[in-house]
Amino acid sequence: MRVVLAEDLFLLRDGLRTLLTAHGFEVVAAVETGPELERALVEQRPDVAVVDVRLPPTQTDEGLRAALSARREIPGLPVLVLSQHVEQLYARELLADGAGGVGYLLKDRVFNADQFIDAVRRVAAGGTAMDPEVIAKLVARRTTPLQRLTERENDVLALMAEGRSNAAIAQQLVVSEGAVSKHIASIFGKLDLTTSEDTNRRVLAVLEYLKP
Repeated sequence: MRVVLAEDLFLLRDGLRTLLTAHGFEVVAAVETGPELERALVEQRPDVAVVDVRLPPTQTDEGLRAALSARREIPGLPVLVLSQHVEQLYARELLADGAGGVGYLLKDRVFNADQFIDAVRRVAAGGTAMDPEVIAKLVARRTTPLQRLTERENDVLALMAEGRSNAAIAQQLVVSEGAVSKHIASIFGKLDLTTSEDTNRRVLAVLEYLKP
């Protein structure tokens, strides 16, 4: 799996490259500025981009802007954003096109290697990997059709947004996998997601949940 990595801190960039390589990824470009990132994404067309929000030259949202620009040119380009803090505006912009293959993790999650690698793989496969703190801030308000969901269905959908499997959701909520499957089926019905394959409906449900 081919990865473009963007991080301006050398030690972190080198550490991430080593970690990704050790888990079977091919890092085709490791860059430190916004312009370099956009160029690498368009030229390399990787399976997934791992991008720090703040990159030179402005150290504001250069990384996100470059990723969004490349995603417009390459629709569906999977992007996993790393950020020091939860910035709702950045998360909403990443989700605005309503497509899958997006993730937003706080940088301290990177230090959990298994969690980080799992997030990269899920985003590359077209899914989502959203930090729980990001989810909490994005869904602070509820609008229809999300108002139709029960409290437990909201709990299940929040864990789906993190990228958890049915088994992991069951373990977290201390219920059976069968109960989780029933909750997910109910979520699909209430969100009118009744015609796609289950994998696609899962992504669509999460995107509806996180919709700007």
